[in-house]
Amino acid sequence: MGQELAGKVAVITGAARGIGRATAALFVAEGARVVIGDIDEEAGQAAALALGEAAIFRKADVGRTEDIDALVAAAVDRFGALDVMFNNAGVSCRPSADFLDDDLADFEQVMRVNVLGVILGTQRAARHMGRNGGGSIINNTSIAGLIPGLAMLAYRTSKMAAIHASKSMAIDLAQYGIRVNCLAPGHIPTDLNAFAPPGASPEAAARIQVAMKPVWDANKPLKRQGTPEDVAQAVLFLAGDRSAQITGTVLAVDGGISAGDPVNHFRELMAARAAALGEGA
Repeated sequence: MGQELAGKVAVITGAARGIGRATAALFVAEGARVVIGDIDEEAGQAAALALGEAAIFRKADVGRTEDIDALVAAAVDRFGALDVMFNNAGVSCRPSADFLDDDLADFEQVMRVNVLGVILGTQRAARHMGRNGGGSIINNTSIAGLIPGLAMLAYRTSKMAAIHASKSMAIDLAQYGIRVNCLAPGHIPTDLNAFAPPGASPEAAARIQVAMKPVWDANKPLKRQGTPEDVAQAVLFLAGDRSAQITGTVLAVDGGISAGDPVNHFRELMAARAAALGEGA
């Protein structure tokens, strides 16, 4: 590893596990000091302990203004600065396949965490950064915010809203030397998108992932399985000086899903055309 973030201080929400934890580990390896924010106190404390003196944990619900303020204050009080904010925390909704049967009971919670949490995290971090020479803010969204589709309306809507808000905030905050960018991961195996029923054993969750993999791969040009570490590398790029001229953009980390349909429908269409004309019979 290098020292791409040497001397920088970051706040990462939702960093007790998954993408957030992988990013925290990478940031520390690259020379940063990190405040881990998460609603799961036990897992968050364990994540910070594993990273040594370069990391601390603070319990935080990103939908609460006072909790976000406390994360920013912790970074400044403990490490003396705040240079990078990764608004990673998010929640999903129940995987109902039929919109007409979806009671939207989790809509408010999904929007509070996935949209309000991103906006609060960006605003509160920017208030400090704007007075101290700027910084980089990265908001974790999803390809579900780029590509409309069946089911999970609350989640898709929240991620689309977070992307639009991030672009608007990037324009607003550019005058202060603050960059705001988004990530849009595709299917990354984490607790958030495991699709395992409540109380499922780790073994059952693993079987579900194996069973679902061919479905995930069907619309992905790269058949390689993405990992939290893949996303962390993208966060590192947007956090550091290599992306100094990049703001208001969305970086998809999705194996090519958002690039377009990998199935060669042109061949299918030409085959149908030939059959209709009786060619090749």
